[in-house]
Amino acid sequence: MVEMRVAACQILTFPEPAASADKVIAWMQEAVRDGVEVVAFPEACLCGYVCDPEYWEKADPEAFRTAEERVVAAAAQLQLGVVLGTVHWEEEVLFNSLLVIDRDGRVRGRYAKTHLAENWPAPGRRLPAFGLGGALSCFIICHDVRYPELVRLPALVGARICYFCSNESGLLQENKLSAYRAMPIARATENGIFLVMANAPGNPCDLQSPSQSHGNSKIVHPDGSVLVEAGYFEERLVTATIDLDAATGSIAKRSAEDDTVLRDWMAQGRMLVEVEE
Repeated sequence: MVEMRVAACQILTFPEPAASADKVIAWMQEAVRDGVEVVAFPEACLCGYVCDPEYWEKADPEAFRTAEERVVAAAAQLQLGVVLGTVHWEEEVLFNSLLVIDRDGRVRGRYAKTHLAENWPAPGRRLPAFGLGGALSCFIICHDVRYPELVRLPALVGARICYFCSNESGLLQENKLSAYRAMPIARATENGIFLVMANAPGNPCDLQSPSQSHGNSKIVHPDGSVLVEAGYFEERLVTATIDLDAATGSIAKRSAEDDTVLRDWMAQGRMLVEVEE
């Protein structure tokens, strides 16, 4: 048995990266007190998932870099792996991304959201799988969860955990809630890997905001069982000690091993995954 304690941190943050970093670091400290080895934060956590175009016209890349550097330094000090919802610029092109930091403070890299639901970033063009906390892991952001291949292909090459960071639709869109609960569970069980979902909670003081979300952060076992799940509004850590041996990826691997019409296609697709153990 290879055990690992993981967490999703369900919190609201702020448009100011510095203030958001303060809150992120405080919750990182709380995670360490709970024995957590890797913690994930919601999508665009460093800016509170601001949707206002004027915000992005004036956004300062240096403010985000400085906030990220503080989180990286805290991760090294606390010996805590972190999946941080943030944004970054490459040659003045803005991406909605995750910064992946290992327990020694080493930045493993970034994943930029592939399938966009917002109009302010550009789509990402890489499908990485990083070693994080001793487990090969893959990453998706919010709307990405609707595209199973973003998890299936990394699972084919050995990913054992998918970190799913989101800021989903608000509670006023009730018709979407059952699908939002089903899709993360499906991504885990259809591949045979763990899924750690960090979603922003709903804000009861501003339910009409376009930046609204609905909570329900969760950790899902490879058999589809929800091990732990948060409510709609609460700010909390969602934690579980998982047995990595249960993450065999057997269902994903069959898609490239069984003699079916899809086998060659799946074998080609796995070559798109950039693996960094």
